[in-house]
Amino acid sequence: MSVPAHVAEAIVAAGRRLDALGLVPATAGNFSVRLDARRLAVTVSGRHKGFLTPDDVMAVDLDGVAEDLAKRSSAETLLHCGIYRRFPEAGAVLHGHSIANTVLSRLAGNGLVLSGYELLKAFPGLPTHDAEVTVPVVSNDQDIPRMQRGLEALWDGLPTGSIPPGYLIRGHGSYVWAPDMASALMRLEALEFMLACELEERRQSR
Repeated sequence: MSVPAHVAEAIVAAGRRLDALGLVPATAGNFSVRLDARRLAVTVSGRHKGFLTPDDVMAVDLDGVAEDLAKRSSAETLLHCGIYRRFPEAGAVLHGHSIANTVLSRLAGNGLVLSGYELLKAFPGLPTHDAEVTVPVVSNDQDIPRMQRGLEALWDGLPTGSIPPGYLIRGHGSYVWAPDMASALMRLEALEFMLACELEERRQSR
């Protein structure tokens, strides 16, 4: 089965938007949208996200197996699959690479605390800036299934309802998810803005 045109176009548009913001340099990043209970549409591997076409979007199942064997998705597709399996409300997943998330995740421990930002309202359950979120930071690993097992263990250890819809991979990039692409874009932009503020504040405090 092919990817619906409106889904492919939403992913292409997301690539242009995030490229314009400098969040997906070179061929970095990957995006996906849930198609149904067992399938998702995801970007193919090795494409610059600012120049995607609908043909650069493919369908895989929740185990990451491609429907069109002529196309190949990133190995990190399995991280997208893990989010969709774990969070039934997730309808879109975005993975970006920025200077801020790369630098700060290298400096952080197991989490990065964000507090007092107006854009915290982009996260669920935070109606005002007077809030605090700890964004998990996990170690990078070329063994993606092992990384996903670590994420599952992390999520299992958090209280029900307290899991933020995103995390950072140390020295690598950010992941966010939301019910739809528009909301996922809002969350990624909000997260990256707050991370840029954190990086600038640390620079000025030297």
